[in-house]
Amino acid sequence: MNRGKMHFQETAGLYAAAALLRLLLYAFFPGLPDLLTDRVEISTPVTSFKRLQEGLFLYNHNVSPYDGGVYHQAPLLLPLFSLLPDPSRYPIFAYILYIIVDLLSADALYRIAESGEASASKLFTSARKDRRWSGYIVAAIFLFNPFTIATCMARPTNVFTTCAILHAIAKAVSGNPFTSMLALSFATYLSMYPILLLPPLILLAYDRQHPSRKTSSILQFAAVNVLAVTLCLSVLFGVSYLLTGSWEFIASTYGIQLTLTDLTPNVGLWWYFFVEMFDSFRAFFLAVFWLHLSCYVGGLSIRIRTQPLAVLTILLGIFAIFKPYPSIADTNLFLAMVPLFRHVFPLLRYSFVTASTILYSTFLGPAFYYLWIYAGSGNANFFYAITLVWSLGQSLLVSDLTFAILRDEWEVERPEMVGKEIRQI
Repeated sequence: MNRGKMHFQETAGLYAAAALLRLLLYAFFPGLPDLLTDRVEISTPVTSFKRLQEGLFLYNHNVSPYDGGVYHQAPLLLPLFSLLPDPSRYPIFAYILYIIVDLLSADALYRIAESGEASASKLFTSARKDRRWSGYIVAAIFLFNPFTIATCMARPTNVFTTCAILHAIAKAVSGNPFTSMLALSFATYLSMYPILLLPPLILLAYDRQHPSRKTSSILQFAAVNVLAVTLCLSVLFGVSYLLTGSWEFIASTYGIQLTLTDLTPNVGLWWYFFVEMFDSFRAFFLAVFWLHLSCYVGGLSIRIRTQPLAVLTILLGIFAIFKPYPSIADTNLFLAMVPLFRHVFPLLRYSFVTASTILYSTFLGPAFYYLWIYAGSGNANFFYAITLVWSLGQSLLVSDLTFAILRDEWEVERPEMVGKEIRQI
Protein backbone atom coordinates (compact mmCIF):
# COMPACT_ATOMS: atom_id res chain seq x y z
CA MET A 1 0.00 0.00 0.00
CA ASN A 2 2.80 2.42 0.93
CA ARG A 3 4.65 1.63 -2.28
CA GLY A 4 1.52 2.33 -4.35
CA LYS A 5 0.99 5.59 -2.47
CA MET A 6 4.57 6.67 -3.14
CA HIS A 7 4.14 5.77 -6.80
CA PHE A 8 1.01 7.93 -7.02
CA GLN A 9 2.64 10.85 -5.23
CA GLU A 10 5.67 10.71 -7.48
CA THR A 11 3.81 10.51 -10.78
CA ALA A 12 0.60 12.46 -10.10
CA GLY A 13 2.16 15.82 -11.00
CA LEU A 14 3.76 14.40 -14.15
CA TYR A 15 0.52 12.82 -15.37
CA ALA A 16 -1.47 15.97 -14.55
CA ALA A 17 1.00 18.14 -16.49
CA ALA A 18 0.89 15.79 -19.51
CA ALA A 19 -2.93 15.73 -19.49
CA LEU A 20 -3.11 19.51 -19.09
CA LEU A 21 -0.74 20.06 -22.02
CA ARG A 22 -2.91 17.92 -24.29
CA LEU A 23 -6.12 19.63 -23.16
CA LEU A 24 -4.57 23.06 -23.77
CA LEU A 25 -3.55 22.04 -27.28
CA TYR A 26 -7.06 20.79 -27.95
CA ALA A 27 -8.54 24.03 -26.56
CA PHE A 28 -6.25 26.57 -28.27
CA PHE A 29 -5.80 24.71 -31.56
CA PRO A 30 -9.21 23.12 -32.25
CA GLY A 31 -8.38 22.46 -35.90
CA LEU A 32 -5.16 20.61 -35.12
CA PRO A 33 -6.67 17.16 -34.39
CA ASP A 34 -8.45 17.01 -37.75
CA LEU A 35 -5.31 18.25 -39.49
CA LEU A 36 -3.19 15.54 -37.88
CA THR A 37 -5.86 12.90 -38.51
CA ASP A 38 -5.37 13.43 -42.25
CA ARG A 39 -1.61 12.99 -42.09
CA VAL A 40 -0.41 9.73 -43.67
CA GLU A 41 2.55 9.72 -41.28
CA ILE A 42 0.15 9.18 -38.36
CA SER A 43 -3.02 7.58 -39.77
CA THR A 44 -3.02 4.43 -41.86
CA PRO A 45 -5.88 2.42 -43.42
CA VAL A 46 -5.88 0.11 -40.39
CA THR A 47 -5.67 2.78 -37.67
CA SER A 48 -7.32 5.94 -39.03
CA PHE A 49 -9.77 7.72 -36.73
CA LYS A 50 -11.77 8.96 -39.71
CA ARG A 51 -12.20 5.41 -40.97
CA LEU A 52 -13.27 4.44 -37.48
CA GLN A 53 -15.95 7.14 -37.65
CA GLU A 54 -17.12 5.71 -41.00
CA GLY A 55 -17.42 2.26 -39.49
CA LEU A 56 -19.13 3.66 -36.41
CA PHE A 57 -21.73 5.44 -38.56
CA LEU A 58 -22.56 2.19 -40.37
CA TYR A 59 -22.61 0.25 -37.10
CA ASN A 60 -25.03 2.70 -35.48
CA HIS A 61 -27.34 2.42 -38.51
CA ASN A 62 -27.41 -1.40 -38.38
CA VAL A 63 -25.25 -1.79 -41.48
CA SER A 64 -22.15 -3.98 -41.53
CA PRO A 65 -19.20 -1.65 -40.83
CA TYR A 66 -17.14 -3.63 -43.34
CA ASP A 67 -19.43 -2.84 -46.28
CA GLY A 68 -17.68 -0.53 -48.70
CA GLY A 69 -14.14 -1.56 -47.81
CA VAL A 70 -13.33 1.53 -45.74
CA TYR A 71 -13.26 0.22 -42.17
CA HIS A 72 -10.39 -2.20 -41.43
CA GLN A 73 -10.23 -2.18 -37.64
CA ALA A 74 -11.30 -4.53 -34.88
CA PRO A 75 -15.08 -4.91 -34.33
CA LEU A 76 -14.92 -4.40 -30.55
CA LEU A 77 -13.74 -0.82 -31.04
CA LEU A 78 -17.20 0.01 -32.35
CA PRO A 79 -19.23 -0.60 -29.16
CA LEU A 80 -16.50 1.19 -27.18
CA PHE A 81 -16.74 4.36 -29.25
CA SER A 82 -20.51 4.11 -29.59
CA LEU A 83 -20.68 4.72 -25.83
CA LEU A 84 -19.14 8.15 -26.41
CA PRO A 85 -21.13 11.13 -27.71
CA ASP A 86 -20.70 11.98 -31.39
CA PRO A 87 -17.01 12.96 -31.78
CA SER A 88 -17.86 15.51 -34.47
CA ARG A 89 -20.14 17.38 -32.05
CA TYR A 90 -18.57 16.62 -28.69
CA PRO A 91 -14.92 15.78 -29.41
CA ILE A 92 -13.80 16.40 -25.83
CA PHE A 93 -14.91 12.92 -24.73
CA ALA A 94 -12.75 11.23 -27.38
CA TYR A 95 -9.87 13.53 -26.40
CA ILE A 96 -10.20 12.51 -22.76
CA LEU A 97 -10.26 8.81 -23.71
CA TYR A 98 -7.02 9.13 -25.67
CA ILE A 99 -5.38 11.14 -22.89
CA ILE A 100 -6.27 8.38 -20.41
CA VAL A 101 -4.78 5.75 -22.72
CA ASP A 102 -1.56 7.78 -22.96
CA LEU A 103 -1.36 8.01 -19.18
CA LEU A 104 -1.96 4.28 -18.80
CA SER A 105 0.85 3.59 -21.28
CA ALA A 106 3.17 5.91 -19.36
CA ASP A 107 2.28 4.18 -16.10
CA ALA A 108 3.18 0.80 -17.61
CA LEU A 109 6.50 2.24 -18.77
CA TYR A 110 7.10 3.57 -15.26
CA ARG A 111 6.62 0.11 -13.77
CA ILE A 112 8.90 -1.52 -16.36
CA ALA A 113 11.65 1.01 -15.68
CA GLU A 114 11.34 0.71 -11.89
CA SER A 115 11.71 -3.07 -12.11
CA GLY A 116 15.31 -2.69 -13.32
CA GLU A 117 14.81 -5.58 -15.74
CA ALA A 118 16.63 -3.78 -18.57
CA SER A 119 19.97 -3.73 -16.75
CA ALA A 120 19.62 -6.67 -14.36
CA SER A 121 17.59 -9.65 -15.56
CA LYS A 122 17.49 -13.11 -14.03
CA LEU A 123 20.30 -14.44 -16.23
CA PHE A 124 22.33 -11.28 -16.83
CA THR A 125 23.45 -8.31 -14.78
CA SER A 126 25.17 -5.43 -16.53
CA ALA A 127 28.32 -3.93 -15.04
CA ARG A 128 26.66 -0.58 -15.76
CA LYS A 129 23.39 -1.40 -14.00
CA ASP A 130 23.57 1.68 -11.77
CA ARG A 131 23.53 4.00 -14.79
CA ARG A 132 19.82 3.87 -15.38
CA TRP A 133 17.02 6.39 -15.43
CA SER A 134 14.16 6.25 -12.98
CA GLY A 135 10.66 5.36 -14.03
CA TYR A 136 9.69 9.01 -13.64
CA ILE A 137 12.18 10.13 -16.30
CA VAL A 138 11.26 7.31 -18.69
CA ALA A 139 7.54 8.10 -18.36
CA ALA A 140 8.23 11.82 -18.81
CA ILE A 141 10.24 11.21 -22.00
CA PHE A 142 7.29 9.24 -23.38
CA LEU A 143 4.57 11.68 -22.36
CA PHE A 144 6.34 14.80 -23.67
CA ASN A 145 7.72 13.26 -26.83
CA PRO A 146 6.28 15.28 -29.77
CA PHE A 147 5.49 11.98 -31.53
CA THR A 148 3.39 10.89 -28.54
CA ILE A 149 1.52 14.20 -28.42
CA ALA A 150 0.89 14.23 -32.18
CA THR A 151 -0.36 10.66 -32.07
CA CYS A 152 -2.67 11.42 -29.15
CA MET A 153 -4.15 14.42 -30.96
CA ALA A 154 -4.61 12.53 -34.25
CA ARG A 155 -6.46 9.74 -32.37
CA PRO A 156 -5.39 6.66 -34.35
CA THR A 157 -6.50 3.38 -32.84
CA ASN A 158 -3.00 1.93 -32.54
CA VAL A 159 -2.58 3.87 -29.29
CA PHE A 160 -4.69 1.07 -27.78
CA THR A 161 -2.23 -1.48 -29.20
CA THR A 162 0.68 0.47 -27.71
CA CYS A 163 -1.03 0.53 -24.33
CA ALA A 164 -1.77 -3.21 -24.46
CA ILE A 165 1.82 -4.11 -25.43
CA LEU A 166 3.34 -1.99 -22.66
CA HIS A 167 0.96 -3.49 -20.10
CA ALA A 168 1.77 -7.00 -21.35
CA ILE A 169 5.46 -6.31 -20.72
CA ALA A 170 4.77 -4.61 -17.37
CA LYS A 171 2.67 -7.55 -16.16
CA ALA A 172 5.30 -10.05 -17.30
CA VAL A 173 7.96 -8.11 -15.38
CA SER A 174 5.79 -8.02 -12.26
CA GLY A 175 5.28 -11.80 -12.28
CA ASN A 176 1.71 -11.99 -13.64
CA PRO A 177 2.01 -14.17 -16.75
CA PHE A 178 -1.71 -14.71 -17.35
CA THR A 179 -2.51 -10.99 -17.24
CA SER A 180 0.46 -10.42 -19.53
CA MET A 181 -0.87 -12.93 -22.06
CA LEU A 182 -4.32 -11.38 -21.81
CA ALA A 183 -2.91 -7.94 -22.65
CA LEU A 184 -0.89 -9.39 -25.54
CA SER A 185 -4.06 -11.07 -26.82
CA PHE A 186 -5.84 -7.72 -26.90
CA ALA A 187 -2.89 -6.15 -28.73
CA THR A 188 -2.88 -9.02 -31.25
CA TYR A 189 -6.63 -8.74 -31.70
CA LEU A 190 -6.29 -5.03 -32.48
CA SER A 191 -3.21 -5.10 -34.74
CA MET A 192 -2.20 -8.73 -35.46
CA TYR A 193 1.59 -8.20 -35.50
CA PRO A 194 2.02 -8.28 -31.66
CA ILE A 195 1.59 -12.06 -31.75
CA LEU A 196 5.23 -12.13 -32.93
CA LEU A 197 6.20 -10.80 -29.50
CA LEU A 198 4.90 -13.96 -27.83
CA PRO A 199 8.19 -15.97 -27.65
CA PRO A 200 10.30 -13.27 -25.92
CA LEU A 201 7.36 -12.28 -23.74
CA ILE A 202 7.00 -15.87 -22.54
CA LEU A 203 10.74 -15.93 -21.76
CA LEU A 204 10.41 -12.68 -19.83
CA ALA A 205 7.40 -13.94 -17.88
CA TYR A 206 9.20 -17.24 -17.16
CA ASP A 207 12.24 -15.44 -15.77
CA ARG A 208 10.11 -13.16 -13.59
CA GLN A 209 7.80 -15.79 -12.10
CA HIS A 210 6.67 -15.37 -8.52
CA PRO A 211 8.50 -17.93 -6.33
CA SER A 212 5.26 -19.17 -4.76
CA ARG A 213 3.82 -20.33 -8.10
CA LYS A 214 6.94 -21.02 -10.10
CA THR A 215 6.94 -23.56 -12.95
CA SER A 216 10.32 -25.25 -13.38
CA SER A 217 9.77 -26.56 -16.92
CA ILE A 218 10.00 -23.83 -19.54
CA LEU A 219 8.21 -26.01 -22.08
CA GLN A 220 5.27 -26.52 -19.75
CA PHE A 221 5.21 -22.82 -18.94
CA ALA A 222 5.29 -21.92 -22.64
CA ALA A 223 2.53 -24.39 -23.49
CA VAL A 224 0.24 -23.00 -20.77
CA ASN A 225 0.78 -19.43 -21.93
CA VAL A 226 0.31 -20.25 -25.61
CA LEU A 227 -2.95 -21.96 -24.63
CA ALA A 228 -3.98 -18.87 -22.64
CA VAL A 229 -3.35 -16.59 -25.64
CA THR A 230 -5.25 -18.99 -27.91
CA LEU A 231 -8.26 -19.06 -25.58
CA CYS A 232 -8.27 -15.28 -25.15
CA LEU A 233 -8.13 -14.71 -28.89
CA SER A 234 -10.86 -17.31 -29.44
CA VAL A 235 -13.11 -15.48 -27.00
CA LEU A 236 -12.39 -12.11 -28.66
CA PHE A 237 -13.10 -13.54 -32.11
CA GLY A 238 -16.28 -15.20 -30.84
CA VAL A 239 -17.57 -11.96 -29.33
CA SER A 240 -16.68 -10.17 -32.57
CA TYR A 241 -18.70 -12.73 -34.53
CA LEU A 242 -21.70 -12.23 -32.25
CA LEU A 243 -21.34 -8.47 -32.67
CA THR A 244 -21.08 -8.41 -36.48
CA GLY A 245 -23.07 -11.55 -37.33
CA SER A 246 -20.41 -12.91 -39.70
CA TRP A 247 -16.72 -13.69 -40.05
CA GLU A 248 -16.11 -11.01 -42.69
CA PHE A 249 -14.23 -8.91 -40.14
CA ILE A 250 -11.29 -11.36 -40.34
CA ALA A 251 -10.65 -10.66 -44.02
CA SER A 252 -11.29 -6.93 -43.60
CA THR A 253 -9.18 -6.48 -40.46
CA TYR A 254 -6.35 -9.02 -40.76
CA GLY A 255 -6.59 -10.05 -44.40
CA ILE A 256 -5.79 -6.52 -45.57
CA GLN A 257 -2.52 -6.63 -43.64
CA LEU A 258 -1.61 -10.02 -45.07
CA THR A 259 -2.49 -9.13 -48.67
CA LEU A 260 -1.89 -5.34 -48.66
CA THR A 261 -4.97 -4.60 -50.74
CA ASP A 262 -5.04 -0.93 -49.67
CA LEU A 263 -1.95 0.84 -51.05
CA THR A 264 -2.51 4.18 -49.35
CA PRO A 265 0.90 5.88 -48.89
CA ASN A 266 2.48 5.69 -45.45
CA VAL A 267 5.92 5.91 -43.87
CA GLY A 268 6.61 2.22 -44.51
CA LEU A 269 8.41 0.35 -47.25
CA TRP A 270 5.64 -1.85 -48.61
CA TRP A 271 3.18 0.45 -50.38
CA TYR A 272 5.42 1.82 -53.14
CA PHE A 273 7.04 -1.54 -53.76
CA PHE A 274 3.67 -3.20 -54.36
CA VAL A 275 2.35 -0.30 -56.42
CA GLU A 276 5.10 -1.13 -58.91
CA MET A 277 4.71 -4.90 -58.50
CA PHE A 278 3.36 -7.08 -61.34
CA ASP A 279 0.38 -9.12 -60.18
CA SER A 280 2.05 -12.38 -61.11
CA PHE A 281 4.81 -11.77 -58.54
CA ARG A 282 2.63 -10.23 -55.84
CA ALA A 283 1.93 -13.37 -53.79
CA PHE A 284 5.60 -14.38 -53.80
CA PHE A 285 6.85 -11.03 -52.54
CA LEU A 286 4.09 -10.77 -49.95
CA ALA A 287 5.33 -14.07 -48.54
CA VAL A 288 8.94 -12.82 -48.66
CA PHE A 289 8.10 -9.56 -46.87
CA TRP A 290 6.15 -11.34 -44.12
CA LEU A 291 8.88 -13.97 -43.76
CA HIS A 292 11.44 -11.20 -43.41
CA LEU A 293 9.34 -9.49 -40.74
CA SER A 294 8.92 -12.64 -38.67
CA CYS A 295 12.34 -14.26 -39.09
CA TYR A 296 13.99 -11.97 -36.51
CA VAL A 297 11.90 -13.36 -33.65
CA GLY A 298 13.54 -16.76 -33.28
CA GLY A 299 17.11 -15.62 -33.84
CA LEU A 300 16.96 -12.72 -31.39
CA SER A 301 15.12 -14.78 -28.75
CA ILE A 302 17.87 -17.42 -28.87
CA ARG A 303 20.89 -15.13 -29.20
CA ILE A 304 19.85 -12.66 -26.46
CA ARG A 305 18.05 -15.23 -24.31
CA THR A 306 19.53 -13.67 -21.17
CA GLN A 307 17.80 -10.32 -21.86
CA PRO A 308 14.24 -10.89 -23.10
CA LEU A 309 13.29 -7.25 -22.52
CA ALA A 310 16.06 -6.24 -24.93
CA VAL A 311 14.65 -8.69 -27.49
CA LEU A 312 11.19 -7.14 -27.14
CA THR A 313 12.62 -3.64 -27.60
CA ILE A 314 14.62 -4.56 -30.69
CA LEU A 315 11.64 -6.36 -32.22
CA LEU A 316 9.43 -3.31 -31.68
CA GLY A 317 12.00 -1.27 -33.58
CA ILE A 318 12.08 -3.81 -36.41
CA PHE A 319 8.29 -3.89 -36.62
CA ALA A 320 8.16 -0.08 -36.77
CA ILE A 321 10.29 -0.29 -39.92
CA PHE A 322 9.08 -3.39 -41.72
CA LYS A 323 5.39 -3.93 -40.84
CA PRO A 324 2.85 -3.39 -43.66
CA TYR A 325 1.21 -0.20 -42.36
CA PRO A 326 3.61 1.56 -39.97
CA SER A 327 3.17 5.05 -38.56
CA ILE A 328 5.01 7.32 -36.16
CA ALA A 329 3.00 5.70 -33.36
CA ASP A 330 4.99 2.48 -33.91
CA THR A 331 8.27 4.41 -33.90
CA ASN A 332 7.11 6.21 -30.77
CA LEU A 333 6.58 2.89 -28.98
CA PHE A 334 10.12 1.82 -29.85
CA LEU A 335 11.53 5.19 -28.77
CA ALA A 336 9.62 4.85 -25.49
CA MET A 337 11.45 1.60 -24.75
CA VAL A 338 14.94 2.81 -25.68
CA PRO A 339 15.46 4.96 -22.50
CA LEU A 340 15.14 1.78 -20.43
CA PHE A 341 18.63 0.95 -21.72
CA ARG A 342 20.30 4.12 -20.53
CA HIS A 343 23.17 2.04 -19.18
CA VAL A 344 24.34 1.11 -22.71
CA PHE A 345 24.08 4.62 -24.18
CA PRO A 346 27.88 5.17 -23.83
CA LEU A 347 28.36 2.16 -26.13
CA LEU A 348 26.25 3.58 -28.96
CA ARG A 349 28.40 4.54 -31.93
CA TYR A 350 26.14 6.51 -34.26
CA SER A 351 23.98 8.58 -31.93
CA PHE A 352 24.48 11.87 -33.79
CA VAL A 353 23.98 10.37 -37.25
CA THR A 354 20.88 8.51 -36.11
CA ALA A 355 19.30 11.54 -34.43
CA SER A 356 20.13 13.76 -37.41
CA THR A 357 18.64 11.30 -39.89
CA ILE A 358 15.40 10.91 -37.94
CA LEU A 359 15.03 14.68 -37.45
CA TYR A 360 15.87 15.34 -41.11
CA SER A 361 13.18 12.97 -42.35
CA THR A 362 10.69 14.17 -39.72
CA PHE A 363 10.84 17.74 -41.03
CA LEU A 364 11.19 16.97 -44.73
CA GLY A 365 8.58 14.18 -44.87
CA PRO A 366 5.53 16.48 -44.72
CA ALA A 367 7.21 18.89 -47.18
CA PHE A 368 7.83 16.15 -49.75
CA TYR A 369 4.27 14.87 -49.36
CA TYR A 370 2.96 18.39 -49.94
CA LEU A 371 5.07 18.74 -53.11
CA TRP A 372 3.67 15.48 -54.41
CA ILE A 373 -0.03 15.68 -53.48
CA TYR A 374 -0.86 19.40 -53.25
CA ALA A 375 1.73 21.41 -55.18
CA GLY A 376 1.99 18.88 -58.00
CA SER A 377 5.68 19.68 -58.46
CA GLY A 378 6.84 16.24 -57.38
CA ASN A 379 5.80 12.62 -57.68
CA ALA A 380 5.54 9.53 -55.50
CA ASN A 381 9.32 9.12 -55.63
CA PHE A 382 9.69 12.30 -53.57
CA PHE A 383 7.72 10.98 -50.64
CA TYR A 384 9.01 7.41 -50.90
CA ALA A 385 12.60 8.68 -50.92
CA ILE A 386 12.13 10.49 -47.62
CA THR A 387 10.41 7.45 -46.09
CA LEU A 388 13.52 5.46 -47.03
CA VAL A 389 15.60 8.00 -45.10
CA TRP A 390 13.14 7.67 -42.18
CA SER A 391 13.55 3.90 -42.24
CA LEU A 392 17.32 4.29 -42.47
CA GLY A 393 17.34 6.39 -39.30
CA GLN A 394 15.33 3.79 -37.43
CA SER A 395 17.51 0.98 -38.80
CA LEU A 396 20.61 2.76 -37.54
CA LEU A 397 19.07 3.07 -34.08
CA VAL A 398 17.95 -0.57 -33.98
CA SER A 399 21.32 -1.91 -35.15
CA ASP A 400 23.29 0.44 -32.89
CA LEU A 401 21.20 -0.48 -29.85
CA THR A 402 21.63 -4.18 -30.65
CA PHE A 403 25.41 -3.68 -30.89
CA ALA A 404 25.49 -1.81 -27.57
CA ILE A 405 23.50 -4.54 -25.79
CA LEU A 406 25.74 -7.30 -27.18
CA ARG A 407 28.90 -5.30 -26.40
CA ASP A 408 27.72 -4.80 -22.82
CA GLU A 409 27.09 -8.54 -22.51
CA TRP A 410 30.49 -9.32 -24.01
CA GLU A 411 32.30 -7.02 -21.59
CA VAL A 412 30.68 -8.82 -18.65
CA GLU A 413 31.91 -12.15 -20.05
CA ARG A 414 35.38 -10.74 -20.80
CA PRO A 415 36.17 -7.93 -18.34
CA GLU A 416 39.67 -7.48 -19.76
CA MET A 417 38.13 -6.10 -22.98
CA VAL A 418 36.33 -3.21 -21.29
CA GLY A 419 37.08 0.04 -23.10
CA LYS A 420 39.05 -1.63 -25.88
CA GLU A 421 38.23 -1.01 -29.50
CA ILE A 422 36.71 -3.87 -31.45
CA ARG A 423 36.02 -4.47 -35.10
CA GLN A 424 32.95 -6.14 -36.51
CA ILE A 425 33.57 -8.75 -39.18
